[in-house]
Parts: sequence; C-alpha cells; structure tokens
Amino acid sequence: MPSADQDDEPFIELDPTGRFGRYCDLLGSGAVKKVYRGFDQEEGREVAWNQVQLKNFSMDQSVMDRLQSEVSLLSSLKNDNIISLYSAWNDVPHTTLNFITEVCTSGNLRNYRRKHRHVSIKALKKWSMQILRGLDYLHTHEPCVIHRDLNCSNIFINGNTGKVKIGDLGLATIVGKNHAAHSILGTPEYMAPELYEEDYTEVVDIYSFGMCLLEMVTMEIPYSECDSVAKIYKKVTTGVKPQALNKVEDPEVRGFVEKCIAQPRARPSASDLLKDSFFSNLEYGNIANSAH
Repeated sequence: MPSADQDDEPFIELDPTGRFGRYCDLLGSGAVKKVYRGFDQEEGREVAWNQVQLKNFSMDQSVMDRLQSEVSLLSSLKNDNIISLYSAWNDVPHTTLNFITEVCTSGNLRNYRRKHRHVSIKALKKWSMQILRGLDYLHTHEPCVIHRDLNCSNIFINGNTGKVKIGDLGLATIVGKNHAAHSILGTPEYMAPELYEEDYTEVVDIYSFGMCLLEMVTMEIPYSECDSVAKIYKKVTTGVKPQALNKVEDPEVRGFVEKCIAQPRARPSASDLLKDSFFSNLEYGNIANSAH
C-alpha cells in the first residue's frame, strides 16, 4: 500500500541535468535493460527511465560508439506511432547507458490484448494500421531504421485513446551485436528467416509485424508448439508456418498475415500494406471508438 508520505517519494537518481528523476519501481525488465518509473520535472509528466548495463562491453569502444550514434539517431525520430526518446547519456562510473522515453498508460500490446479478450477485427485493423505507419516512417527515414525485434511486447498502447506506438527501437540488437552470446538477440518466434543469415533488409520488420497481427488475432505466441529455440529456427528456416495460422478463421485476415510472412522478395513494404484492401472502409480518425 502507498504510504501517506508518498508525495515525498525520493528519487533514486537524477539525470546529469537534474531534469529527470528515477523512482525505484520497475516497469519492466529484459535481457538487456531495465525500465523504471521516472518523472520529468520540467514538463510535470511521468516517463520511462531505461537503463542498459554495459559491463559486458564497456571495454569495447566500437560498441560504445555505435550505441551513442544509434541513440542520437533515435532521439531525432519524431512520429505519432513511435515512442519518443527525450534524453540519453552514459553513466561512466556505473557503466550504464540511460535513456528517457515517453510512457504508455496501458503498457504493451501483448498484455493489453490478453486483458481485453473481446476485440473486433476493426479494432485490430486500427492497431495494425498504426504499427505500419510507424514502420513506414522508420523504413523511409534517412538513414533507414530497421527495428529488427518487433513483437507485441514492445508495441505499446494508450488504452483510453487506442493510440499504438512502437518502442524498444534497435537497442537490444545494437547492444547484442558482435557478442557471440547475444548474436541472435531478436525474439525467435518473430524473426524472419533471413535475419538468421544476417543478410536482410527492412522487410524483416514486415515479417515480424505479420507475426504480431497473428498474435493479436489468436492471443497465442507464434510457434508456441515448439519447446526450444532450435525447433523454432528449424521451422522458420524451412518455411513451416506456425500452427496458430490454422486458427485464423477469417480468410481476409489469414491472407493478409500470409502476405506479410511471405519470402523476402514477395513481401510488401509498409507503405504498400497501408494501401491494401485489408484497410479499405476503415476511418483512421476515430480510433477511440474502434473496439465497440
């Protein structure tokens, strides 16, 4: 229970400018980083304080340099369907990379969808359209930004408006690159086959988006029939589709997912998918009432 003096809850740490403070409560945790509740004193809003432990690669200057350049690229991205990055810095004494991002009130799409089991196809299409708008922005950016680890746990939603935003951009992959233990740091169930070959383009994100849509429809993580990463890898690389696809009763939805997870050369771009008949008769403006 919150104590009576919670208003006086102390910050555990402050950013170098003193603008952002971090509380002790954890919002989420992954292989590479922890996400804490934070506060932007200047704007009077809650934020997410992301902390990456750099101990494994603090001696590798090339990784550190790449992290810095990637973070400065991410802070230049401005799009309605991408989580905003407000600030980033290296804490040398503690060997952490810290970055402050906006926070979405209802958490990630995976948990939100499981909490709300009755969602119309129309609502799923509106979520999908927003994810594709975010991807289209990333993929047409100069330089092109490839997410590489898109899945329903790093797509976030503000449930009161139905606004969907892509988060966790590339950081897991950057941190993991060049380190054998982390060499495949994406989420295997969502990884396009060509990602394993390390010869790929931005359409790997379209494949992952297709798997996200499949999860949104079935509330099942693709390839959950496999009990190991090796089995998933074998199915993905030999072209065996996830069993969850057989549970999609709507032929239009199934066809759209299949387009997204086709062979790389046959996979449409985000821009092409936004023009697909799948989204015809869909008024984008009124997101808030889409699930009724």
